[in-house]
Amino acid sequence: MQVVLVDDGAKPGGVCLNRGCIPSKALLHVAKLMHEAEEAAEYGVEFQKPTINLDKLRTFKNNVIGTLSGGIEGLSKVRGVTFIKARGSFLDSSTLQLTMPDGSTQSVGFEHCIIATGSTPAMPPIFNIGDDRVMDSTGALELRDIPRRLLVIGGGYIGLEMGTVYAALGSEVTVVEMTSGLLPGADRDLVTPLQKRLNKVFTAIHLNTKVASLTATDAGIVAALEGDGVEPQQTFDRVLVSVGRRPSSRGFGLENTGVQVNDKGFISIDRNQRTADARFMAIGDVAGEPMLAHKATREAKIAVETLLGEPVEFDNIAIPAVVFTDPELAWAGITEAEAKQQNRDVTVYRFPWAASGRAQTLGRTEGVTKVIVENARQRIVGVGMTGPGAGEMIAEAVLAIEMGATARDLADSIHAHPTLSETLMEAAEGIIGQATHKFTPKKN
Repeated sequence: MQVVLVDDGAKPGGVCLNRGCIPSKALLHVAKLMHEAEEAAEYGVEFQKPTINLDKLRTFKNNVIGTLSGGIEGLSKVRGVTFIKARGSFLDSSTLQLTMPDGSTQSVGFEHCIIATGSTPAMPPIFNIGDDRVMDSTGALELRDIPRRLLVIGGGYIGLEMGTVYAALGSEVTVVEMTSGLLPGADRDLVTPLQKRLNKVFTAIHLNTKVASLTATDAGIVAALEGDGVEPQQTFDRVLVSVGRRPSSRGFGLENTGVQVNDKGFISIDRNQRTADARFMAIGDVAGEPMLAHKATREAKIAVETLLGEPVEFDNIAIPAVVFTDPELAWAGITEAEAKQQNRDVTVYRFPWAASGRAQTLGRTEGVTKVIVENARQRIVGVGMTGPGAGEMIAEAVLAIEMGATARDLADSIHAHPTLSETLMEAAEGIIGQATHKFTPKKN
């Protein structure tokens, strides 16, 4: 197919590469190194307190972005994709007007269009006070400085990841979350080990607490907090607003097409990524939850194969989710709470990492691996885990769920010893009998 790729960013790659998962993971890697060096004292190895060269750290992060975005430009060339740096706006269902960096305009016609405009950080008007000390996730990734006191509004994955980075760099981090727990929507069994660790890393975590207002002063940003036992007026050097993201579906002429946008701002699509306008497909954040780059990649393949007439649709039942804190959280398939809501007849088994030889050698025994099995056919329908490397190990769980593997399939598959992946095998063993390294008394 003859392909033209239009993007108005400084570098190609979109949200994840330039302003999201890639730069944040680069910084989280550095934070993890610092935490491990500090904890090494418990094993008899002591390092001097680290000296932070913020300019060099920014350069490392930016080099990662530059390398990957350069790779996209190179792939575009070798695959015959015409890359145009411009802002696009639809004039109708077959014409896109391009506004070039120099302000000039031109039009390009097309037979089909795939919309992949991503999302932007949500900034409620109450927090948008016109002061650059109040940041969204994009601003936080710029690392302009290391604030002595940082307020993170929102206890979701973005807030906790960025809070982890700034805490490692030396900031006193306070997290405020409106609900009763961190990472709303995630399995509580997975969140508990993380929250225990973050209680030591962060200065404070305030749950069931609301930020009523932000006020800019010479001394800092004054936050008015509403919650039981919380000091009502607190001052911070910077504030990170991380209360979610909104789809980028406005401002580029969709109203001139037949594409429909729902009340949440997402483009309405079917299981083939087709919109209400026959010429348009939509993928990624703008096409609906979950807002994950790997979901977007899968949707892209489905959209193109649909255009080519292939018999395909989005039928994946296990989209992995990973929170790259320390410890990491990862899950795929349904959660225990979702199984209860759906009245599914399931068996749940939790294998504690304290019983893992590899976790003991790492000094990281706080983790847990959880397997959910549908009783009728013993098929694995959900897996969750908390601990170092959980984001890598969840791939095995995704494969097991997608392939319809049973608990015995997983339990009888030999896993290398000693590894953290054994916790999956042992959790499956616990479903069908007894885990090798954990005894569970059976009920009569």
